[in-house]
Amino acid sequence: MSDRVVAVIIKRKHDLFEGLRTTLGLAIENIVVAMFVLDIDIDEHSDEFKENLEWLDELECEYYSNNKANIHYGFKYLDMTKIVKKLEKMDNIIPFN
Repeated sequence: MSDRVVAVIIKRKHDLFEGLRTTLGLAIENIVVAMFVLDIDIDEHSDEFKENLEWLDELECEYYSNNKANIHYGFKYLDMTKIVKKLEKMDNIIPFN
């Protein structure tokens, strides 16, 4: 496992799939990575999107959202204060904005 810790931040709905794929790609490369989805709903997404979330689970990746509606899809809810604290511990941040 790498010593690098990376955060992927997704703030727009149309970046969800690409941000998820980026997170998954980093995890496959043995980089510790966490995905943060801010403000948006994960609602009408494809089976492929849901399968990729399952891959993140299998690779023991964390994924968070400040939107409680996303808990239904396996996201851990964190308010923005807690998200900021997590981000402060990251070595690299990849923003999708």
